[in-house]
Amino acid sequence: MADQRIIGIELDERTIIRRNDDVEQEKKIAIFDLLEGNSFDPAGHEGPFRVLLRVEDNRLAIDLMDEAGAPLDTIRLGLARFRRLIRDYFAICDSYYKALRSDTPHRIEAVDMARRGIHNEAAELLKECFAGKVELDFDTARRLFTLVCVLHIK
Repeated sequence: MADQRIIGIELDERTIIRRNDDVEQEKKIAIFDLLEGNSFDPAGHEGPFRVLLRVEDNRLAIDLMDEAGAPLDTIRLGLARFRRLIRDYFAICDSYYKALRSDTPHRIEAVDMARRGIHNEAAELLKECFAGKVELDFDTARRLFTLVCVLHIK
C-alpha cells in the first residue's frame, strides 16, 4: 500500500514580503506538526509526497512531487471562498498575540477559542474544496490552512 502523506513541504517565498516573528513561529509549528503526522492522498498518485505551496492568480497551487523531488502534478484550488476566513484569521491572530503580551489568562483563552473556531471552519472548508482532488484528514487541513494564511501576508 502506498504511503499517502507529505514528507516535505515548502512555501514559495517569492510571494511573501515580510513576516513578523509570531507568524514565522506559526509557520514553523504548522510545518513541524504536519510532517510529524498527516494524511494526504491526491487522486491518481501514490506517495509519499513533497509539496510546494504557492499562490498564483488568487488560487492555491500545490506542486506535487514524488519522494525524490520529481514533479508529478499541480493541484489548484480557488481561494475566493477563503477570503473572509483568512481576513478573520489574521485579525484574531493579531488580537491573540497582543493578548499574550498584556492580557489576563481568561482573555487569552477567550481569544484563543475564537481563533481555533475560525481555524476549524477553514479546515472543514478546505477539506470540502479538495473533495475529489485530495483526501486529507482534519489536522492536515488545519495545518495547510495556517500555511495558506502565511502565503497571503503581503
